[in-house]
Amino acid sequence: MRPHKSPSTDVDSYAVPALDRALTILELLAQYPEGMRMREIAEKIELPSNSVFRITGVLEDRGYLLREGTDMRYRLSRKLLALGYAAVGEDKLIEHSLDVMQQLRDETEETVLVGVRADLEGIVLEQVAATQPVKFLVDPGTRFPLHTSAPGKVFAAFIKPAERATLLKRIHFKRYTPNTLDTRAKFEVALEEVAKKGYAVDRSEEIEGLHCVGAPIFNHRGHPIAAIWVTGPSFRFPESAFDRIGRKVVNAAATISRRFGHNIL
Repeated sequence: MRPHKSPSTDVDSYAVPALDRALTILELLAQYPEGMRMREIAEKIELPSNSVFRITGVLEDRGYLLREGTDMRYRLSRKLLALGYAAVGEDKLIEHSLDVMQQLRDETEETVLVGVRADLEGIVLEQVAATQPVKFLVDPGTRFPLHTSAPGKVFAAFIKPAERATLLKRIHFKRYTPNTLDTRAKFEVALEEVAKKGYAVDRSEEIEGLHCVGAPIFNHRGHPIAAIWVTGPSFRFPESAFDRIGRKVVNAAATISRRFGHNIL
């Protein structure tokens, strides 16, 4: 029987209001990459403006927030990416991936990216630009939905079944394009295909005219710690090329995985 928790040991009794509010502000700004004014932050989280002023001031001084533009909007700085690398538990991810990304880019001539999962979203950590004159580029730190992206499907397909079931209950299957997998049933069918093939695809499911193919990067425990994917415009990267590029992406992911001690059978 689980022992009764006395009030003195309750987590709430150790709460630090200022810290809780600071984390709330960081999580809020993560949803608004264009930034927010101080008054908007205060209204959104229902806190007095003077409290928000003090907290954002500390975060800005520590380098976690930037305050820019004529309207002085607050937005997240890239300092949080450093924490993101550490949170993955594999702080050498980019170091182990960059040469492989460059080789894969040279083979496909399309943009190659590496990213990680952060709860219900994926986050781009690094990219190597396509050699083509028309190319797809994003800023490091850009977030993307799991259900519309090749790396998102990879993250969901290769985690443990119990963890995946919990994750799928929480995903909001928002529709972005006619190709979006907008129900759990459709997404689960796609995950079965990902598990069989070893790679996932994005058929313009979030952005019209953009295709992606991605594969998982595993650590020594066989846990997917990241994903690597190729992305390009559909006129140059048709569905008929998915299998060919998919094999290249799987091989690239396996090379990086071995550097983390994953035993490829």
